Amino acid sequence: MDGICTLGNDGVYDSLLALLNSIEVQLGSDFPVCIYPYDHQLERLKTAIADRPNVILYEDQSSIERWDNFAQQAWDYHPTAKYHWRNVGSTGYHRFGTHRRFCAFDSPFEQFLYMDADTLLLGPVDDIFEQLTGSDCVVYDFQYRDPTHVYEIISPHLTQIFAPFRLQSEIFCSGFYASHRQLFSTDQLDQILSQLRGGEAEILYPFAPDQSLLNYLMMRSEKRITNLALTLPPKRRTGCCVTSEHFQEKEHLLYDRGKRLTYLHYIGLPKALFSAICAGENLTFPYRDLFLYYRYLHEPEQYPQFKGKATPYNRPPSFWSRLMVQGKRILKATFFLHLFSLS
Repeated sequence: MDGICTLGNDGVYDSLLALLNSIEVQLGSDFPVCIYPYDHQLERLKTAIADRPNVILYEDQSSIERWDNFAQQAWDYHPTAKYHWRNVGSTGYHRFGTHRRFCAFDSPFEQFLYMDADTLLLGPVDDIFEQLTGSDCVVYDFQYRDPTHVYEIISPHLTQIFAPFRLQSEIFCSGFYASHRQLFSTDQLDQILSQLRGGEAEILYPFAPDQSLLNYLMMRSEKRITNLALTLPPKRRTGCCVTSEHFQEKEHLLYDRGKRLTYLHYIGLPKALFSAICAGENLTFPYRDLFLYYRYLHEPEQYPQFKGKATPYNRPPSFWSRLMVQGKRILKATFFLHLFSLS
């Protein structure tokens, strides 16, 4: 059986409802969905899905604990992760719980499509599931253009572990990917931990812990990764991120120069923003009305009544943020020049 998986808690309540409603519109009210718990804050979420028989909350504690332990061990081997996390105010493990999306490799679906809570499904997914026949993982994004949010590109070991051509084509975003149940055996996961313990953990990027670890899992195990952003012909290919503001909206769908998007990812927007607009705060951002349409699909009477002048959400970056962005641009340019020299 095929199904869609996501990760959530009460903190992403509004986004998660929008996602569930978008899945219902595109695939029907009986298409199975599984939500993996980010943490124990689940009361509102449980109430929201009580009348959705197609949606289940994952409760296999042995599976959850298994992946919790795996993620803890993996990051314990990283030489500087906890130091960097402490510097940004994170105690323990940064964004711990995001890796619970890996529970999809245990159950409940033979084949699954994982979607982050801050995404909307806007098109059919038959092609994605069909591509799994010849692939271990199917993705549809342009993350390969920016490896700095997946690996520590300053590590001299990165291109020793992964050939340059793989870094140019296999890197993907962890917010939208399809794969198979039981893709990783216990022996494979033990081998992964052994390699990380042996020094390879230093290539993991600590501020996107689930994304970095998932990419490493797939690539180090030499899984077959198909990225539709690279394999689809240009006449069918579309963007997917909220940062692309040229999409055209028509009948609650989005089109990229006439081509219908499969999904939209509100990547980079904080969860508090969605809660704020649902509470009536008049903040704007690209495709806000599309989000609100799906969020209140079954509750139009609760649609927020905005007052006053709309304020664009465009939080100005701090000095240190600007400095980091500039530094990453230089690193990325240097990294790609190095890759091409090795190709």
